[in-house]
Amino acid sequence: MATVSSQQPWTYTLDLPHDPRAAGVARTTLRAVLFRHAIGELVDTAELLTSELVTNAYLHSDGPASLRLHSTGPQGERLRVSVWDTNPDIPTTFRKRVAPPRDCDREGEGGRGLLLVQMCADRWGSYLLGDELLGKRGKMLWFELEASGSAYRTAA
Repeated sequence: MATVSSQQPWTYTLDLPHDPRAAGVARTTLRAVLFRHAIGELVDTAELLTSELVTNAYLHSDGPASLRLHSTGPQGERLRVSVWDTNPDIPTTFRKRVAPPRDCDREGEGGRGLLLVQMCADRWGSYLLGDELLGKRGKMLWFELEASGSAYRTAA
């Protein structure tokens, strides 16, 4: 009988339609995966940041998106979340570190999500995709979080 080890690397991919409910589906999937792999301590931050990336994919593209959850690190203690969408424009916030605005619209409904990713993730970045990578065009935004018990945790 095979046993399941939490130290084995794993990857889950979820294709998301262009639908306003996609962020909720992504959060539910993420929560289930993290609890099953015993890194539930990352759920709150990972849910927030995943929701931001998936919502941006919906708002700023007109096609489907894809969510990829992947464990990294020698013991699988690091989580990488990637979101692909069909829009090839990488937001300024993900091209370079941007200082939070001094004066933000406190009544505004948007404009701070990618700054939250910068502030809360251990690492983050982006890739412009062309036909050469899996036949997909667009971009991929990603972030990484490390479990607090990790001996490999580094300052962001």
